[in-house]
Amino acid sequence: MLKKKTKVFILIGMVLLLGITGYLNIALNNNVTQTSTGNITTANYFSTYRADRQTTRDQALLYYDAIITNEASSAEAVSNAEAKKLALIEQMETELVVEGLIKSKGFDDCIVTSVEPNVKIVVRCANATLTSQEVAQIVSVVKDQTKVDIDNIQITPVE
Repeated sequence: MLKKKTKVFILIGMVLLLGITGYLNIALNNNVTQTSTGNITTANYFSTYRADRQTTRDQALLYYDAIITNEASSAEAVSNAEAKKLALIEQMETELVVEGLIKSKGFDDCIVTSVEPNVKIVVRCANATLTSQEVAQIVSVVKDQTKVDIDNIQITPVE
């Protein structure tokens, strides 16, 4: 009985840490300030977002690993945790590749977030505007790498 209680406490602790990390991620991302002209300042936005995203994902991976390695976990729970861990790793790889390819097109920086069936891209560019050719380049990269429909791609330019 003690092992089950320990398992429950560990899982509750991991879920709470994951929830807190997610909350902090949202709270910090909402702190992006606006300049007097109304443009979003991005001095630390990209690095802060990446750090928060990595922290959240590290917590999720630790949570899945705890389930997988726990002897008291059922076969179904282990299988489910392994599938979710694999899906998260694939998502991380896809986002990294898409970010690199978009940057290779000449953009200063970008962040890609992929949550099926949507892909959201925040791109740093001059005057927070994109030409139709630049949008087409980004959409082409996203479609090639993710097979997502164009209606599910959202591009947000920031200065």
